[in-house]
Amino acid sequence: MPQNLVEKIAQRYAAGLDSGHIVRAGDFLSIRPAHVLTHDNTGAVMPKFKEIGAAAFANPDQVVYALDHNVQDTSEANRAKYARIEAFAKEQGSHFHPAGRGIGHQIMVEEGFAWPGTMVVASDSHSNMYGGVAALGTPIVRTDAAAIWATGRTWWQVPPVARVTLTGKLRTGVTGKDVILTLCSVYGQDEVLNHAIEFTGPGVADLNIEQRMTIANMTTEWGALAGVFPVDEVLLQWLEQRLAFVGSSHPRITRARIDELKHDTVRADDDAVYAVDVTLDLASVSPWLSGPHNLKKARPVAEAAAEGMKIHKAYLLSCVNGRAGDLEQAAAVLRDNCVHEGVELYVSPASSQVQEQCEASGAWQVLVDSGAKILPPGCGPCIGLGVGLLEPGEVGISATNRNFKGRMGSPEAEAYLASPAVVAASAVAGRVALPEGAAGVVKPVSSIVIHPAGNEQGSEVSLLAGFPQVLEGELLLCDVDNLNTDGIYAGKWTYKDDMGPEDQASVAMENYDPDFRSIARKGDLLVGGFNFGTGSSREQAATALKYFGIALVLAGSFSETYKRNALNNGFLPLECPELVRDLRERFREKTLSRRTGIQVRLDFRRARLETADTAYKLAPVGAAAQELVLAGGLENWVKQELARG
Repeated sequence: MPQNLVEKIAQRYAAGLDSGHIVRAGDFLSIRPAHVLTHDNTGAVMPKFKEIGAAAFANPDQVVYALDHNVQDTSEANRAKYARIEAFAKEQGSHFHPAGRGIGHQIMVEEGFAWPGTMVVASDSHSNMYGGVAALGTPIVRTDAAAIWATGRTWWQVPPVARVTLTGKLRTGVTGKDVILTLCSVYGQDEVLNHAIEFTGPGVADLNIEQRMTIANMTTEWGALAGVFPVDEVLLQWLEQRLAFVGSSHPRITRARIDELKHDTVRADDDAVYAVDVTLDLASVSPWLSGPHNLKKARPVAEAAAEGMKIHKAYLLSCVNGRAGDLEQAAAVLRDNCVHEGVELYVSPASSQVQEQCEASGAWQVLVDSGAKILPPGCGPCIGLGVGLLEPGEVGISATNRNFKGRMGSPEAEAYLASPAVVAASAVAGRVALPEGAAGVVKPVSSIVIHPAGNEQGSEVSLLAGFPQVLEGELLLCDVDNLNTDGIYAGKWTYKDDMGPEDQASVAMENYDPDFRSIARKGDLLVGGFNFGTGSSREQAATALKYFGIALVLAGSFSETYKRNALNNGFLPLECPELVRDLRERFREKTLSRRTGIQVRLDFRRARLETADTAYKLAPVGAAAQELVLAGGLENWVKQELARG
């Protein structure tokens, strides 16, 4: 049975698969990732680890820490927090990188933790970046990190996979950042939401590894859970260069691993199945500007430059564009120029190694001489921490990956995203500007095909002892897309720590529909719309429905964070877009909460949902998800695993 690249890597890192099971999109897997990264949030994971009764890591070598988010905070409280994390890392014998070493994602690549063909996770949304070096990088939540520390494992549902075929070559002055900003804006209607992306095609060879990391990093902003490039000659040559840089004594970047990779390269099968196919001609990409407040709102830089848009601050930093090539690109623009009077340019390397490389090339001194304000390696203004934040009424142009309202400072400021060279040119001009010689405007040449989901039935699902074969109940329809977690569980209750199960149940859905609790009944199967549970990461948006007595939630699609929180609390979320569309056709008169009168039979063994006249195919609820439901959630599952020894 053919597999795509994501399915093949997931197969390698799945634990406890039945003999002969071929991993497919939709499968719930128990995974044992090669490595797991936490950063400053390690301080929040540590108590979770202790609460589940764990004392030692299952595999200390699997665990990586990097202090990178709040590195400019030298307060006593933050220094004490960092000291606790460092002491804990030494106690457990895991990999620790102190403040000043760099951004965790950059370190994961530089130090060979993110290795081609491996699966690597992080408690941070930009772990997608590891796909730039052909690793399957994907985000997890903090409870997952604690579970991996304790058992080496957590769970993952293999997402649908979209293939992006790149053709042509980039024109002068066009970068990887422009490629991903183009994709985010041209296909900005959730076409790849919660998918994994595989990049392929002849155009891939025209992209260097730094450009690939930039693109993979911002598949997060495109709505994807991963973005993976293939192993090719460009990557192998880059690994050879890394080996020469780090020397023969490095524990992970070694001659043996590179040679093994050459002879055992995991690749997608030629007849692999994809949910979406996108094509993009790289020669049709222009320097791009995104914003304000929304990176999917974008246009060519040349258009904004013609309007003379004034800027006040410029930023060359972050895990997406703070690498040596990025800073050297900016230095080429800034050489023999100065930052415009009235503009502040902030520069931070993605890591200490990046700074060393730029010092050796001379690019660093150019940046300093231009009048740039230097910040330590780390996140900083990208996430609204430290100095240099946007003030009310200011306009900033940034080589970062997010420009949400208020993220980089005042909500009354505007932030635009662009490539490092455009940021540098704008800092010199005092307004949005194109670098000299950069390519002009060309309309993107692209296409998209969304393939319908197959209706074929696979083999029966093996069920664990105690897991029901059949669940029956009435469908309760809450027909709205993008139902956010505040609608499900109001923010005013989120930080009331004394809200027990009955209390949570008593306020479930009150912001969405005050009448919900008088309409819904225990045992109902709640049917939501698309992107159910978007918004904040509060776990109570899952537990409130569970405690109310809702048997499970069916939706067209889920926020991935909601899905993880639901399963981590033993509450089953299942996607069935065809059911949602059929119910919308049947019940055209909108109501917030509707008893449908439709009794259904959910057959877990056959992965089917049956009504009186229709059968719907569901993703199989695999052993990993069954274990979580039976245990009552991830923390209980970990405790059971530890008790088994």
